[in-house]
Amino acid sequence: MAPTTTKKARVTRNPELIRGVGKYSRSQMYHKRGLWAIKQKNGGTFPHHEAKPVEQKPIVKAPKFYPAEDVKKPLVNKRKPKPTKLRASITPGTVLIILAGRFKGKRVVFLKQLASGLLLVTGPFKINGVPLRRVNQAYLIATSTKVDISGVNADKFDDKYFAKQAEKKKKKSEGEFFEAEKEEKNVLPQEKKDDQKAVDAALLKSIEAVPELKSYLAARFSLKSGMKPHELVF
Repeated sequence: MAPTTTKKARVTRNPELIRGVGKYSRSQMYHKRGLWAIKQKNGGTFPHHEAKPVEQKPIVKAPKFYPAEDVKKPLVNKRKPKPTKLRASITPGTVLIILAGRFKGKRVVFLKQLASGLLLVTGPFKINGVPLRRVNQAYLIATSTKVDISGVNADKFDDKYFAKQAEKKKKKSEGEFFEAEKEEKNVLPQEKKDDQKAVDAALLKSIEAVPELKSYLAARFSLKSGMKPHELVF
């Protein structure tokens, strides 16, 4: 076992005779401690050291109202976005079937994948009424039918091309507020109409060269009774 260390008793210069009464008086302890010499050395006064300045922090007042406990704070998303991987069955020119949305059941031609991961498709518009639009590949079925799109130039089309323009709200006067006005429909710019015609013109040449392909794209896809989707070959 390690040797135990004993604490030394505290030694004082002025031992107590009885509780609260020391052996030496106040003046005797003054000379015994040598305080007179320190005072004499410093010109009759004790040395004084100036206190260091303390930096005062700015006072921040507490808010008058505190938020409720159920207020949710959004978490910071630190994950970096990864590019969407295109399915192996979808290649430029593949005929796709739309499963949801306004053009559900329509067959469209795939042109290219945009930077956002959405797919650029077209009907063409002249055949089945589907214009140039972006569709998520989760709502598409790829078929084995393909169309030659070598003559189509789709470099112009990106995500900004399909972005909606912010409309400026005009303040209505009191008279205009109570008057019944007809709502103006959004008119498609002539530039986008020309782009649609240019894409369709190049596609129609390839489609018309293949027999019955035009009627295939114009027909709407639907399931009939007795058909099993998991056994269909597209």
